[in-house]
Amino acid sequence: MVVVLAVPKEGAPGERRVALVPEVVAKLTKGGASVEVESGSGGASYYPDAEYAQAGAKLVSDRTALFASADVLLVVQPPPPEELDRLHPGAIVVGFLSPSRNLETVKRMQARGLSAFAVELIPRITRAQSMDALSSQASAAGYVATLLGAEACPRFLPMLTTAAGTIRPAKVLVLGAGVAGLMAIATAKRLGAVVEGYDVRRAAGEQVRSLGAKFLELAINAEGVGGYARELTPEEKVQEQAMVATAVAQADIVITTANVPGRRAPRLIGRDVVAKMKPGSVVVDLAAESGGNCETTRPGEKIVEHEVTVWGPLNLPSQVAFHASQMYARNLQAFLGLLLGADGKLVPTFDDEILAASLLVSGGEVRHAPTRELLAGAAK
Repeated sequence: MVVVLAVPKEGAPGERRVALVPEVVAKLTKGGASVEVESGSGGASYYPDAEYAQAGAKLVSDRTALFASADVLLVVQPPPPEELDRLHPGAIVVGFLSPSRNLETVKRMQARGLSAFAVELIPRITRAQSMDALSSQASAAGYVATLLGAEACPRFLPMLTTAAGTIRPAKVLVLGAGVAGLMAIATAKRLGAVVEGYDVRRAAGEQVRSLGAKFLELAINAEGVGGYARELTPEEKVQEQAMVATAVAQADIVITTANVPGRRAPRLIGRDVVAKMKPGSVVVDLAAESGGNCETTRPGEKIVEHEVTVWGPLNLPSQVAFHASQMYARNLQAFLGLLLGADGKLVPTFDDEILAASLLVSGGEVRHAPTRELLAGAAK
């Protein structure tokens, strides 16, 4: 029996991405899968229906029928819990599912006997690099963050030699040198700014310098599991805050990207530090969704305090939806290579280490231990 891959139109406010793009649809249909796409799904990211049809997708205008026929539902963000009732038992959902913030959705999946894979849980191992949706979307976020900072900054980023004299370049500071931070550094350098980067992981210093930026040194090694940073000790936090505060006060644009998986984002910039920044300076806080790296950040808002603009943008990859969707669709294509066997049918078990690690719900059970613990706590 041919596996039906279904792509619904995203319904989250401000979400412009789509789970599959025509280029990937063509490859999947050539491999024997049946791809059904809700009409208009790619419109916001500039992939018209005609291109999907040409790639071999079946366009479906009835959303209820699309869900009913889906063997694998491919999404960017989780659909509303009530829509999951339209899926047949045993159907599979794949996407960014943010289980800690969508416990009702997880419970509905469990009750309906669905299987679900959260792409943010895909392990960061060499074999899974082509499936690493977190990294691909973080690249998009880092790029956009730099552009937002440049837009809000009243200064030129590059050095200019003009008839009116020489204009000194702006100084950009990027806190957190993960994928998003490195892309922000690279983009700021391309725009001509003087760039500094900081990360508690010493190993990140080489990557920052390779992009032509200065790495702020601190005698702390906070390398954690899976390439993430561990949480700092109280003593380390005091040292870090003093160095960061000095660098922030000298910067024209500060881009913060520090996150600890499953926890509130670390506080890197206090209200008192914002008060010491230069008038006209800008903070773009990419950790706004998880509490913010800056004390004055308000998720989804751009505010001005002490003549400093503090921006807490949400869902930045959606602002470059064309390429963000393209990268995400390629991630899903690679992931489906594990989920579908050589015969084009669903694999009978999810024993592969990548599938097992990203499996959120299956067979009426919540397989992801942290989510299981959250549900147990919520039930008390």
